[in-house]
Amino acid sequence: MTLLSRFFIFSAFLWLFFLTACSTMYYSGLEKIGIPKRDVLVHRVEKARDTQEETKEQFKSALEQFTAVTNFRGGDLEAVYNKLNNEYEASVAKAEEVSDRIAAIEDVSQALFTEWEQEITQYSNAALKSSSQQKLTATRAHYKQLISTMKAAEAKIQPVLTVFKDQVMFLKHNLNAQAVASLKGELGTLQSDVSSLVASMEKSINEANAFISTMEK
Repeated sequence: MTLLSRFFIFSAFLWLFFLTACSTMYYSGLEKIGIPKRDVLVHRVEKARDTQEETKEQFKSALEQFTAVTNFRGGDLEAVYNKLNNEYEASVAKAEEVSDRIAAIEDVSQALFTEWEQEITQYSNAALKSSSQQKLTATRAHYKQLISTMKAAEAKIQPVLTVFKDQVMFLKHNLNAQAVASLKGELGTLQSDVSSLVASMEKSINEANAFISTMEK
């Protein structure tokens, strides 16, 4: 291993350590003012759910604009392109927000479950210890189902964005009727992909609501 490679590995380790330390300090600070990790997790799941709802609507809006472009019958094609490009950029922004929300959930869940495991070892009462372990196991199983559903929905975003990007770039450099006609060939695939994405988002949103309900009980 070269010296440069070692440097990058060491730098990555330091950065990971820094992020972990910052997260630990952040959660400790919240707990000092009466906000436990459990509440932070619920709040972040709520934010992720809301973002997925917004993302679902954004991609439906983008599809509507793409459909409008394929139905272009004359007028200012550049203005039509600008609208489509704005929808694409808004979709990209929402996609990034979805990923950030999921990462935030994973961060606090790891902290919560690690703390929970450590506290279980401190019980002297066997019945309470067993009860806490059962609750941890059930919560972790429900969480895994939630995060799996969220990531499955997230995975359907990029294929749609890829098609959108290709068509937006092509139209940008070919503002003519022939370019519009060529977009029609992708409409069916795009409609199918967006429908699949919307269905996955709705499933994820429902899973988030179920998880929130369980945690609040």
